Amino acid sequence: MTPLHSFGEFLRQTLMLVPLSWVRVLFVGSLILLLIWVLCLPKSVTTPPEGTQRWDANLKLSAALALVIQILIYAML
Repeated sequence: MTPLHSFGEFLRQTLMLVPLSWVRVLFVGSLILLLIWVLCLPKSVTTPPEGTQRWDANLKLSAALALVIQILIYAML
């Protein structure tokens, strides 16, 4: 075995010690933090510069919806 194989095996064994419940909490938590960040963005950053006032011009709404769906899916797995 090369040193790279030894390092890979060490890394694999170390990561297998992390319980899957912790992994789920960290993954869903990162999605929740991303959702909070998206919702805190100012409207001027999430709308196109043309200034059209369509209901779908604010990208924050569609991004938040996509993140909420992902949070629900991964929280229920």
